[in-house]
Amino acid sequence: MINRYTCKNGVRIVLENIPTVRSVAIGVWIGTGSRNEDPTINGVSHFLEHMFFKGTKTRSARDIAESFDRIGGQVNAFTSKEYTCYYAKVLDEHADQALDTLADMFFNSTFDEEELKREKNVVYEEIKMYEDAPDDIVHDLLSKASFGNHPLGYPILGTEKTLDTFNGDSMRDYMSKTYIPENVVISVAGNIDDSFVQEIEKYFGDYTSPHKPQQAEKPAFFTEKLARKKDTEQAHLCLGFEGLAIGSKDVYSLIVLNNVLGGSMSSRLFQDVREQRGLAYSVFSYHSSYRDNGLVTIYGGTGSNQLDVLYDTIQDTLNELKDKGITDKELNNSKEQLKGNLMLSLESTNSRMSRNGKNELMLGEHRSLDEIIQLVSDVTKPSVDELARRIFKDDFALSLISPSGDLPKSLRK
Repeated sequence: MINRYTCKNGVRIVLENIPTVRSVAIGVWIGTGSRNEDPTINGVSHFLEHMFFKGTKTRSARDIAESFDRIGGQVNAFTSKEYTCYYAKVLDEHADQALDTLADMFFNSTFDEEELKREKNVVYEEIKMYEDAPDDIVHDLLSKASFGNHPLGYPILGTEKTLDTFNGDSMRDYMSKTYIPENVVISVAGNIDDSFVQEIEKYFGDYTSPHKPQQAEKPAFFTEKLARKKDTEQAHLCLGFEGLAIGSKDVYSLIVLNNVLGGSMSSRLFQDVREQRGLAYSVFSYHSSYRDNGLVTIYGGTGSNQLDVLYDTIQDTLNELKDKGITDKELNNSKEQLKGNLMLSLESTNSRMSRNGKNELMLGEHRSLDEIIQLVSDVTKPSVDELARRIFKDDFALSLISPSGDLPKSLRK
């Protein structure tokens, strides 16, 4: 049972009691990410996440780490394009201590100048590490090809240039505008009862802000073809197609479609590209849903001398999917796989906390496991086939990182 509460200041609390476990996961979700930035502060959401671990008015960075280590807990955080999350997982008997530390990080981080300098170096290294992974940065390049200068096209990490400008004042200014009560969800899952809501309210229920939630501008979808020359062993290719918003009524049909196309070892891309032609070790597709749109991505990595064959094979796979649709066997297998993956993914308190926090923040509603399974079961072959024809258009966004930087031959003008 998922119980929802709203504090008088607008902070939302989602609590799921799971009495069969001995752990509790607590997540502080904030509805801000790289989408809420402008070019001058790109990367601030991610850097702020880092700085939350670098000391408060009463705890040093070491104290924060030790506060979880000494109770056998785990603490971490992540930043996406539309939200940020700080979370901890502890034994149920230590839930109060975990909440106290997370709240201290949220409200009392000092953004000390020495810590800022040290952490900037850490993030510089993170950016460099990312640059050394072409199979990662090609996805950021696809975001730029798909969304242009809209913030959804920005890299979450930012750049060394923007990172260099961040200081305590800019951190506090950004936080005052985005970490407002209406943007905050506290998600808790595990062996905990509703009385824990009162503890959360003690920390998060009274703070206020003069700012209101930002109104996000819906991006246009572009079909740019961006290639970058880089000394790599492989050519890394991404194709991008306009997808669906997170609340779309067709999202479950798209989940099934993606699974058939490139979401599993039995998918068409895996079988056509890897098993039958041996063109790639890694080939897959996935769908990213945002508040008002989405992006379907196809990725493949191959030797630069095989790039043209890889690209043509992907196009052949898409054309056959659009022309002939999926088979009944693919439909049924995909549904059962998705049901199994869903049920297995919800066996940990962390997974349930994440699911509930994201649903509350992005959708404002929660479906039971049975309801979701029914929605997957209700997906029909015609709905999937129609969606494939609608999404996989002849024009699309593309990104490429390769030794030559040359697009596939059929795309060169």
